[in-house]
Amino acid sequence: MTAGQTPLDRHAVPVEGDLSLPKPPGVIRRFWSRHPRLTDVLVAAAFTVPAVGASLLVAWVPDSVRNPDLAPLGAVVYVVGGATLLWRRRHPWAVLVVAWVISLVGVPVWDSVDVTLMAFALYALAVYGSVRAAWIGLAVSALVTAAGSGVVAAIAIESNVPVTAANFSQIGALLIVVLVGINIANRRRYVVALLDRAAQLARERDQTARLAAADERARIAREMHDIVSHGLTVMVTLAEGSAATTTTDPERAVVAMRQVAETGRRALTDMRRMLGLLDDGLPGELGPQPGLEDLAALVERFRGAGLRVTVSAEGIPPADPAEQLTVYRIVQESLTNVLRHAASGANVTVDVRYGTAGVVIGVTNDGPVVAPPLPGRGRGTVGMRERVALYGGTVESGPRPGGGWAVRATLAHEPAPAAAASTTPDESETAR
Repeated sequence: MTAGQTPLDRHAVPVEGDLSLPKPPGVIRRFWSRHPRLTDVLVAAAFTVPAVGASLLVAWVPDSVRNPDLAPLGAVVYVVGGATLLWRRRHPWAVLVVAWVISLVGVPVWDSVDVTLMAFALYALAVYGSVRAAWIGLAVSALVTAAGSGVVAAIAIESNVPVTAANFSQIGALLIVVLVGINIANRRRYVVALLDRAAQLARERDQTARLAAADERARIAREMHDIVSHGLTVMVTLAEGSAATTTTDPERAVVAMRQVAETGRRALTDMRRMLGLLDDGLPGELGPQPGLEDLAALVERFRGAGLRVTVSAEGIPPADPAEQLTVYRIVQESLTNVLRHAASGANVTVDVRYGTAGVVIGVTNDGPVVAPPLPGRGRGTVGMRERVALYGGTVESGPRPGGGWAVRATLAHEPAPAAAASTTPDESETAR
């Protein structure tokens, strides 16, 4: 830790979000914490005024010391030393060095070692520096005090107190000052650490909320893609078929257009339900997500759009609604891709196997690719990968050797501990 201001001194306590920090107890303590510069001025005055006053008093009482003519010089030295206390927070080492010099310079004036300024500097070093710096400063201060006392003894100044006793008492006083400063500094650092930890927890809370919101947006985006992509693909296919049979088979064209309207209404209902998850102000539009019991109706809609779909299922379906929705969406996206990219009248086989460990879904078709196919950007395949990744599964898709396309998805009954990141689809999947 450098010898500078702590976060508490700079009033830079980190605050994140709605983190509410407790106020320091007491009106007086809060006042001093808000006015650090005023505190420094008062501390400097607390040292300078008595020291200068004592120096001037010595000048008026010539018999009090051996060299009363040097008393005015001592007053000037004390003014300089008191001025350095204004920088005790940012530069405690510099203040302590000045205190050592002033203590030695004052020996001829006071016939003794004055450790008052040294005590102020050591306290500042302990509070605004580090514990190691405080002990080093105390050791050097003890040497300076001993050296000054040696000078006093060498010039044989008469004193009622033995030099060694005075020396030990001064060093003991400095030790007490350092211990008090270290205790206060440790408490301040502990408070700063608690505030930093609270701010970190607040940031982690906000980040967790943002990640949860991002996951929810991604989930809703997948649902919206499946709803819109499926609905519009079926509607476009039915509309093209109706336009092609308007003159040759008007009744069939009418039926196709009614299916277009029904598909559009169903898509709107699904979209309202999804939007209801985003806005609580849409009452009456919320409903259950589709499940395995809705697969038959889904297949019928694709059959009405011209696909020849064969469905086979084996095993006991899972009871988890989320897993049922995943199976439903994978079948829906696979059939939508067939309707979008394969030729009209393609034969499609949907094979769903429910096992004890998981579900295996296979969707194959024998239709050649339409040129040009309906536009797509491969997001449906990415969505399928993301869905099965939540259950620790995989998706494989690609062209069949004999023509057509095949999709195979596997997923476990239990969600994966950590959702795997979706991989980038290859060029063939993106094209589909």
